[in-house]
Amino acid sequence: MPRILGCDAFRVAMPRGRRPESILVRLSGGDGAAGWGEMAVPAGTADPGPGWADIEKRMAPALIGLDWDRPEDVSAAADLGANEAAAAIDVACWDLWCRERGLPLAHALGGTRTSIVTGARLGPEPILDTVASRANRAVGAGHTRVTLPIRPGWDVEPVRALREAYPALALVADAGHAYTESSEHMAVLEALDAYGPVAIERPFPADDLAAHARLQLRVGTAVAPAVGDLETLDAAITLEAGRALHLRLDRLGGLTAARSAHDLAYAAGWDVWCSGCGAFGIGQAAAVALAALPGCTLPSDVSDPAGGPVFVTPPVRSSGGVVGVPLTQPGLGHEIDEARIGRLATRRMRLPA
Repeated sequence: MPRILGCDAFRVAMPRGRRPESILVRLSGGDGAAGWGEMAVPAGTADPGPGWADIEKRMAPALIGLDWDRPEDVSAAADLGANEAAAAIDVACWDLWCRERGLPLAHALGGTRTSIVTGARLGPEPILDTVASRANRAVGAGHTRVTLPIRPGWDVEPVRALREAYPALALVADAGHAYTESSEHMAVLEALDAYGPVAIERPFPADDLAAHARLQLRVGTAVAPAVGDLETLDAAITLEAGRALHLRLDRLGGLTAARSAHDLAYAAGWDVWCSGCGAFGIGQAAAVALAALPGCTLPSDVSDPAGGPVFVTPPVRSSGGVVGVPLTQPGLGHEIDEARIGRLATRRMRLPA
């Protein structure tokens, strides 16, 4: 059985620009192999923050010396739970396990794709010309799906403008839980249906699956409720509260739960797309492996923004709207620039053997 002998955690900030931060987790095994995971730190989170404290005081000590046979065993054995910090640990376990065996992560998860078609998310900019220019850049880069944030008062008009400019573009309208079942809001959500988006994401509060189900009865567009655990997804499928799933590693607690969510949605005939988390390439690389699963039918947000600093080699970059799935290297399929991460770390924790 593999054994985790060490856990390093780094809180790292980008060297320039908007300075996003991530917690990077490195698990080391007995034969010198190491696995990596990433947790994006929300803007404004105080140092060290709850994710760091959870890893330092609870998760990492539970991992040291743990006997496990497969990555799926670790979450239950160490009682990791389902949150962003647990997701970073879970990805690191998968990466370590695959590297020890010389297996590409995508194959270990059951992926069948050799490349991922990519999408992009537009910023929440309430100016039509700016939205159009950002969509134009995304389409010019080869992305075949964009997600447009909407809110009451800023919904039908930008969706109509994008659809008129790009009739064949796959469009997701992300409502950010901002709508209710008032007659005014329902009329707006139904009006969006006329412009053929592939999904209306998070229209209502996450715990109101009944409202999602009622909306799904009234529109032909797939509704995509926010899903944070397998029980919620199972209930949403049973209630017919949607037909699309945005698969997020951080929201579900890692690759183990995300793969199970994919399997449930795929069996129910739902469309699925994935997104990575974090700015340092590790979360994106894990999302590429996840998006290689057969049920991921929509373009996924898996590429790093071009032109930024590179922390993994090769970079997780889209070329003409496509990201290749690493199938010749084990684990995540990328080399991690550990020295640079160490230099940029604002906080570091190590639990040795």
